[in-house]
Amino acid sequence: MKDNREDQKDQNVQRRSEVLKPGQIEKEVLETLPFVYAGRRTDIEIIFPEFTSVCPWTGLPDFGELRINYVPSENCVELKSLKYYLNSYRNVGIIQEDVVNRILDDLVALLAPVSMTVTGNFNPRGGMRTLVSVSYPQ
Repeated sequence: MKDNREDQKDQNVQRRSEVLKPGQIEKEVLETLPFVYAGRRTDIEIIFPEFTSVCPWTGLPDFGELRINYVPSENCVELKSLKYYLNSYRNVGIIQEDVVNRILDDLVALLAPVSMTVTGNFNPRGGMRTLVSVSYPQ
């Protein structure tokens, strides 16, 4: 007969098996729009207050707010496509530091901006809040 610890371990293994891999993030949904003011420095800030992904080890959800700040060059990101892209992280097992770096890499590859910063302000888990920020160019 199994004890409670074994049952909990079985539930954790099952939860982890339902977690998607980072390769399943849907970056192909991202679209651009021409930036008609190319050559004029314009600061764009996009705030996504309901970002979710999951812990790759436990399968438990990670919640947070993402901020994407960028200066466009020739193109801007189309916001509906960005929403679909960010929502594709919902069931992906990925650590918080990887989230912001991956988003930065995908958006820089798409837009070739003058500059960009992606910041993730993740809700506390285990009594700790995580704030991760990454910029292009470095």
